[in-house]
Amino acid sequence: MSRSTVWKADPDVLKFGRAFRGGSLMPGISIHVVDVSRGIVAAGMRVALYAVREGRPPELIASGNLSGTGVLADPELERRFEPGFYEVRFHVADYYRTATGASPSVPFLDVINYRFGISDPQAHYHLPMKCTPWGYSCFRGGA
Repeated sequence: MSRSTVWKADPDVLKFGRAFRGGSLMPGISIHVVDVSRGIVAAGMRVALYAVREGRPPELIASGNLSGTGVLADPELERRFEPGFYEVRFHVADYYRTATGASPSVPFLDVINYRFGISDPQAHYHLPMKCTPWGYSCFRGGA
C-alpha cells in the first residue's frame, strides 16, 4: 500500500513524509512503522513519545498502539515542538509476541529507544521505522 493510498484524507495529506493542511506544511511529528519481516505495517505496536530534558525525568507527550495504517494517531503530535531532544520508544518484542505468537524468553529486541533532536519548531519531523525481530532502521523521512 502506498503512502498516497494510506493518506487520502483531505485537506490533511501526508506526501513523502511531510504533513500538509490546507496546502501548507504542518509542524509536528509523525511516526510510521513497517514490519519488513512480514511485509506489512506494524498495526498494534505500542509506541510512546517523550520529551527529554537535562536533569528531569522523561515527560510523556503521546502514546498508544499504532493504527491500521501503522501510524501513531495522537492529536498531541500535531503541534509545534520546542527545540530539544525527544525519544520514541517502540515496544518491538510485545508487538511480535502478539502478532506472531512467538515468545522467546529473551527476545533479541525488546524496547527500542530512539532519541532525536528538534531544531526547528516550524518543521515537520516524519519518523519512519522499519523493523524485524532482529533489527531496525529509524531515520527522518521527507527531510
